[in-house]
Amino acid sequence: MPKIIILDNIAQEGLDLLEHSDNIEFVVKTGLKGEDLKTALQQADGAICRSGVKLSEDVLQDNTRLRVIVRAGVGTDNIDKSAATRQGIIVMNTPTGNTFSTAEHTMTLMLALSRNVAPAFQSLREGRWDRKNYMGSQLSGKSLGIVGLGRIGQEVAKRAQAFQMNILGFDPFLTAEQATKLGVELCDTVDQMLPRLDYLTVHTPLTPQTEGLIGVKQLSLLKPGARLINCARGGIYNEAALAQGLDQGILAGVALDVFEAEPCTDSPLFHKDGVICTPHLGASTEEAQTQVAVEAVELAVNFLTTGAVRHAVNVATVDPKTLKSLAGYLELSYRMGIFLDQWDEGGVQSVKIEYRGHIAEEDTKLLTASLCAGLLKEALDASVNIVNSQVLLKERGIEVSEFHSSEMGAFASSMTVTLKTDKGTYTAGGTVFGKNMPRLIRLDDMRLESYLDGNMLIFVHDDLPGIIGNMGTTLGTHKINIAQMSVGRPITAQPGGHAIGVLNLDSIPTSEVTADLASQEGITSVKSIELPSAGEKPPWV
Repeated sequence: MPKIIILDNIAQEGLDLLEHSDNIEFVVKTGLKGEDLKTALQQADGAICRSGVKLSEDVLQDNTRLRVIVRAGVGTDNIDKSAATRQGIIVMNTPTGNTFSTAEHTMTLMLALSRNVAPAFQSLREGRWDRKNYMGSQLSGKSLGIVGLGRIGQEVAKRAQAFQMNILGFDPFLTAEQATKLGVELCDTVDQMLPRLDYLTVHTPLTPQTEGLIGVKQLSLLKPGARLINCARGGIYNEAALAQGLDQGILAGVALDVFEAEPCTDSPLFHKDGVICTPHLGASTEEAQTQVAVEAVELAVNFLTTGAVRHAVNVATVDPKTLKSLAGYLELSYRMGIFLDQWDEGGVQSVKIEYRGHIAEEDTKLLTASLCAGLLKEALDASVNIVNSQVLLKERGIEVSEFHSSEMGAFASSMTVTLKTDKGTYTAGGTVFGKNMPRLIRLDDMRLESYLDGNMLIFVHDDLPGIIGNMGTTLGTHKINIAQMSVGRPITAQPGGHAIGVLNLDSIPTSEVTADLASQEGITSVKSIELPSAGEKPPWV
């Protein structure tokens, strides 16, 4: 009989469900660490946890029995997913359980901030009846900006519309058609949206792209008296900039449920007027805790009794032989997705993948899913993988299509991806050298041959002597070393037109460096792109 171990406290309803499961044995052991945790996991077929326990590589190593780990909640940062994958352990989460609770908490903070609820109550506790000092602001007729329109962002939009607010949004993976259905006016950039807002809320993951998304520069774009709310991840707002914005009167209020460092018991923001903070309570409702507990138990029991997989965050239900045979192209497609996410401009409307040569004869659904996972990697507030990536794109109204051709072209196997956005069309082609060396072989109408890893600098330039040398000299001035270089021109072009250069660098160029490079004579555009290091595999490979 399969055995499930409960590693963190979960709602009683989840335990009751296990109690009434005839085909499952379970045990509750919380607070385990080190060897005690490792030993306990070796005696179980499934594990259910929250964020308290740390399932590291050391803890999971050499475990030949454990088959599934289910996180009762969304975040899986406390689970080493790569180690779990190597051990053949499926990791699942419960991404929908706290959607409503977080959306409602966002509205709670927005309303409390607008009506000065906390300071007004404090004045009553101090024996004062002071109505004039706590004049509020109503939500009706105000403009709310939402950064990130996934599950939670969409629920916030629905609730804000009930308050007759005007909703603006930024999400590069939400189509215009989907936004119209939601009643949201899409903006091309966050900065474009800011001057029109009375309120701003964010619902994105914390990534290198979203860390410090709202800082001093962005606050200067807001209309005076704006109010900011964050129930997503600490660090998306620069807290020092928020304090400065309050002091300067740019902001009328700030409401935070998450912080740059947690737990946070002392912050300069706590002592400022117009601030209301809570200790990461977005998912802390009885209903949310019950829902994630019940869903986690259902996922674990269903997998152990029927093999059904839902909300997997590290691996698809694919046999190891197939994964091994496609490993090189799974890595290529994932890297191309990450690349295109940074290369394109505007909101994605459709994704077209063309497979040519030998690879077109394989089951390419996995490759398409891997590309979509790379495309969404930095954009969504949920774990993206080859199990759920196409579903997540479909939810946002983005069409994904495949085409196959047995004709080889210049390479025995290759794939070409075309993204259509509201700003234009972007095309990239790739192949695999040997068994596991991904290469970029085309960008738009230009052919080239470039390593697809690490820090990449891409520049479009006049096809004239001396330009590439100037780029190298400028990088040298900034102490940035070039590891690899590739140049190319349009397939049918003659010298003297335009061309493209791709440099693999030993360090990431700053915005000042890219601006300096872009100012050089003969340079049309410069873009810095960050990819996984060479040899770094996606979790499912």
